[in-house]
Amino acid sequence: MDVNKKSKGGRKPKMNPSKNRYVFRLTDEENIKFLNLYEASGMNSKAKFITTILFQKELKIVKVDISTIDYHTQLTKLFYQFQSIGNNYNQIVKILYRNFTEKKASFYLFKLENHTRELAFICKKIIELTKEFEQNHIQKTYENDR
Repeated sequence: MDVNKKSKGGRKPKMNPSKNRYVFRLTDEENIKFLNLYEASGMNSKAKFITTILFQKELKIVKVDISTIDYHTQLTKLFYQFQSIGNNYNQIVKILYRNFTEKKASFYLFKLENHTRELAFICKKIIELTKEFEQNHIQKTYENDR
């Protein structure tokens, strides 16, 4: 047995162990802010989180707003519905002129045109609401994160 080696078993010693310790105290408000930042970071160790912030390593916090994702999902579904309405519109026009007289086809096209105007109005309203939503929610949260 080698005299210089002390084999006690257990874990291998670290090359550069963290043995210096610092203690600091936070008020209740500061602690709430700290815990919110820590949770938002997604890190699994408060010590690593603190050293990352202290030594200005790159730390990215991504906030996900579920309501924004839901709004985008519903808007996408609505877009696909408008797209299918456009496809149906073209098919209806072809069928009308193929199966009816020109006078009767024009009558039905007039009705279809009125409904199309209503859809166009709804589409404009959706665009306005989307712009308003972006201004009030998406851009505001981006500015608050800076």
